[in-house]
Amino acid sequence: MTAPNPYAPLLGAIPVERREVEVLGAATAYWVYGPADADLTIIAVHGFRGEHHGLEPVVAHLPGIRVISPDLPGFGETAPVPGRTHDLELYAQWLRAFTAAVAPGAVILGHSFGSIVVSAAVAGGLETPRMILVNPIGAPALEGPRGLLTRLAVFYYWAGARLPRRVGDALLRNGLIVRVMSISMAKTRDPGIRRFIHDQHDTYFSRFADRDVLHDAFLASVSHDVRGFAPHIAQPTLLVAAQRDDITPIEAERRLATMFPDATLVEIPDVGHLIHYETPAPAAEAITRFLEPSDAGTR
Repeated sequence: MTAPNPYAPLLGAIPVERREVEVLGAATAYWVYGPADADLTIIAVHGFRGEHHGLEPVVAHLPGIRVISPDLPGFGETAPVPGRTHDLELYAQWLRAFTAAVAPGAVILGHSFGSIVVSAAVAGGLETPRMILVNPIGAPALEGPRGLLTRLAVFYYWAGARLPRRVGDALLRNGLIVRVMSISMAKTRDPGIRRFIHDQHDTYFSRFADRDVLHDAFLASVSHDVRGFAPHIAQPTLLVAAQRDDITPIEAERRLATMFPDATLVEIPDVGHLIHYETPAPAAEAITRFLEPSDAGTR
């Protein structure tokens, strides 16, 4: 990393510990932030091609909450699950097993592709008192405001998977393509935060195990969205959505909120699909309010 992290002072005040646990026959790396005796624990699931670092700006604004942030199988420091296609079924099964192993009954949070994984896991029986989705994928990616770019991405990942391995891997890790993606998603005009965003993507966006895992996960990310799971999730759910999201337009997020039996939608203006980098404080404020004890004394 070369750009200053604007959230480093807040994050530096929060204790963090790296741990590992075996899940589905492979080691899952995860990080535990916050006080061990916190009243609340959140398991936070990152998005496609990301890893746990991406959610740290939000964690930095949740100092009194224990946050457990794993790297998804095949990304960051977590190994792929041996002998399995890394599709949505696999990721949902992994999340249920991971939660049972490290923090049964935790609140579950998912960002972007993580919102699909979390929704599938909860709809499939993962027990949690509440669910939080940040930048949820609330409509098919191919139908979003940048559907053409998504189709180009489909070709990009297809080519990366079909070309000779060395060439395909180099294409998928190409720094120029990563930077174009980063520029297209950033909405902030703050030059320091823009540099931080690009540095984060340059540093972490290519930390995937291999092109096969990446292609599997990409297909899962564009073949599913949260809508199919929403009616089957009874838990109170918070949706934190961006008004300028190019992947799921805010109108689709508003419709998505009506599909849950019990959902609260918080809209954040002047930000797109990078709420976790550009506006982590408003996102954390919404999460904190959502998790405050209810009148009945529950969380």
